Amino acid sequence: MTIPEPGIEHRRDDGELVGWIRPEGDRWTAVDILGRVVATSVGWLEAEEALEERGLAFLADPWMLDDGPDRPLRVRIVEVTPARIRVKLEDFGDAGAPLQLLELPWPIPGRLRAARPGDPDPYTL
Repeated sequence: MTIPEPGIEHRRDDGELVGWIRPEGDRWTAVDILGRVVATSVGWLEAEEALEERGLAFLADPWMLDDGPDRPLRVRIVEVTPARIRVKLEDFGDAGAPLQLLELPWPIPGRLRAARPGDPDPYTL
């Protein structure tokens, strides 16, 4: 499988990268930092607006990594580049917990997803 080029960088006013805009014929496609299409077949300004609206706040949310037959693992995203996505196992802020990093391919693989109702309760042993 060939990973498509992300496109032309789009940054917020503070310089933070929020995604890319790539040509689609005579229109544009907006792609967020995880490689997900945010808007397709839109004008340049609409693509910029879509990326600005999506923002980066979702990166701070808990994520679930469906990793085999066991229940999904609760993780946090710690790094995103067009080369990889790095996540750490949820440690609930325990400074003494060992750092357990996992490296995933970019764009976001299907087994990494936002937490949703019905996921295992991380506070229950």
